[in-house]
Amino acid sequence: MSGSWTDDILLKIANIVVYFLFLGSNVYTVATPHDIYFAGRDTYITPAPWAFLIWSLIHLLLLGTIIYQFTAPGKKVIIDGISWRFPLLGILNAIYVHLWASQHYIFAFVFSLFVSSAISHIYTVKKFHAPANVGDEVLVHLPFSLYHGWTTVLVIITAFQAFGVNAIYEPAGVWTKVFAFLALFFLEATAAAYAFSSPEGDLPASFAITWSLFAIFAHQNVHRSGFIHWSALAFALLSAFWVFIGTFGTYKRYRGASGSILLDEERAPLVGGEN
Repeated sequence: MSGSWTDDILLKIANIVVYFLFLGSNVYTVATPHDIYFAGRDTYITPAPWAFLIWSLIHLLLLGTIIYQFTAPGKKVIIDGISWRFPLLGILNAIYVHLWASQHYIFAFVFSLFVSSAISHIYTVKKFHAPANVGDEVLVHLPFSLYHGWTTVLVIITAFQAFGVNAIYEPAGVWTKVFAFLALFFLEATAAAYAFSSPEGDLPASFAITWSLFAIFAHQNVHRSGFIHWSALAFALLSAFWVFIGTFGTYKRYRGASGSILLDEERAPLVGGEN
């Protein structure tokens, strides 16, 4: 029996309210008198400001998600599957952005971990719910894959802002270079893990990390630390290779799909056979 668009209306309204709270928190970082992307704590892992443009893409896609929840296929995934995890994610992200913008970096780092945990729960949609149509693919899988990859980057960036040295005033010592190298390696390895997370790979999440690695390379110029600069480029190129692998996997998936998406036991729907 097909349901009405008013079914679970409380959760749908909560999703709308939290979406605009989430959007407003990021608009605040741009509208604030001191541009946080230029005036924030500059570390040896800080990316170029244009890296944060990925928020605009995520917001645009999530706007579609909010509209999609009022359709029958959208309700199955967003309301019945993701449920109250999205409002929780939005609230945690808004708190994180506020703390980060106000330069309370240690508290921001703690909340970045909460955000990472919340988006990881939602990410099960990608792992255990195969897209049944284009709406599922573009308005559920795509935004939350991007979000998951980008959140991984934010945790690393915020960790260096909370515990690392200020790149403007202090030169990069041995330990700073070691930890920066390990952070870059971790990001590249995570992009590789996304690429092999499924037969077709996870292109959006890998792209989010690759985009960020190139932004780190662009910002950490050779005059700061040649070692970090060239390490960032090397790992960005490796990550770009994983994006290529993800692209090729996606191409093979759609070429062999013959207009349908098959489910196996490991990719069973997130929501069981409940009415």
